[in-house]
Amino acid sequence: MRNEPLVMIVDDEGSIRTFLRIALVKQGYRVLEVADGRGALSMGASHMPDLVILDLGLPDIDGIDVLRTIREWYAAPIIILSARGKDHDKIAALDAGADDYLSKPFSVGELLARVRVAFRHAASTDGAVRSDMRVGDLWIDTVRRRATIGSDDLHLTPTEYKLLVYLAENAGRVLTHSSILRRVWGPTRENETQYLRVFVANLRRKIESEPANPRYLLTELGVGYRLAAEDEVAGEPP
Repeated sequence: MRNEPLVMIVDDEGSIRTFLRIALVKQGYRVLEVADGRGALSMGASHMPDLVILDLGLPDIDGIDVLRTIREWYAAPIIILSARGKDHDKIAALDAGADDYLSKPFSVGELLARVRVAFRHAASTDGAVRSDMRVGDLWIDTVRRRATIGSDDLHLTPTEYKLLVYLAENAGRVLTHSSILRRVWGPTRENETQYLRVFVANLRRKIESEPANPRYLLTELGVGYRLAAEDEVAGEPP
């Protein structure tokens, strides 16, 4: 029995599927290739892959509709890989349940890094609730409600702490403005992006050595924010 993770590639361009298959197989993954939306729904349900890489521009069903349908019964990571690079496309995909979004043209190295992050995040959220989280020098103890950067305690307000924990729970993943506002402040604040910017700026002043050039709390322009993954900050002194 083979235990290597199974990745399903959904893209109507054969050259892209071949390129991705070669890159993923070299990293030890098994690969399933699909060229359209109906195939994605059928093969996804029958094979239950460990991760899906999904293009939005499919020939039969819009990729967002495929994403929503898959997400109704599928909990594993879904990474969007699409030529649709506008902010509203990214937001729509992330709000529909995608774990990450990468625009074409893309770097295969970045895609493989996003795949590793998605698998790590899936593993960390499967099972018991994590009592501590670490990204580089940033450490959060959710039992003691304590956060440190290096050897320094972070003096956070309750809302700043809640925001940081949500970002850390999803380290490496892009979180939209609306999803953060819903989670941290509730649905009545979902559209108040300026309110969120103020809290992000305050949090950066406390966790970043150079708030204007952040290393941990990164902006995804027009879309939202993400906390850097461990391998993005490891070995890189501020």
